[in-house]
Amino acid sequence: MDRLDKKILRLLQEDATLAVADVAKRVGLSTTPCWRRIQRLEEEGVIMRRVALLDPEKVNARVTVFVAIRTNSHSTEWLKRFSEVIGEFPEVIEFYRMSGDVDYLLRVVVPDIAAYDAFYKKMIEKIEIRDVSSSFAMEQIKYTTQMPLDYMVLDKEPRGE
Repeated sequence: MDRLDKKILRLLQEDATLAVADVAKRVGLSTTPCWRRIQRLEEEGVIMRRVALLDPEKVNARVTVFVAIRTNSHSTEWLKRFSEVIGEFPEVIEFYRMSGDVDYLLRVVVPDIAAYDAFYKKMIEKIEIRDVSSSFAMEQIKYTTQMPLDYMVLDKEPRGE
């Protein structure tokens, strides 16, 4: 990847609906070479997918809950089962296996505390967990889906067009 790829990625992270011609113009390329670069970035998995970001208020998912889970079971089989269970819940929008005191961390979005309580009861009904600690976000200070691009390892020269 080179500096032009980085510019393209920065633009697409800001607005994936930009026309290729607009992206090309902003990065100083003609349309066809820019389109080829975007295609290559998609084929290589750098661009994983393009999505619409929704307003949580407008889709009635205004409460964010961070759920820290500890378990006594650390087998591959248990993790597979737990992953399947969590995959059944659309409320879980992020799911991580952690190091340290917490084994797993979930980010859950729901309309209200009652909906979270219903989610919690369904989850513990489906799989045994040693400890669950829930923290409700009071205010979202920063939110972005944009990956930092300053750490990218770039080729010295732009690829030939």
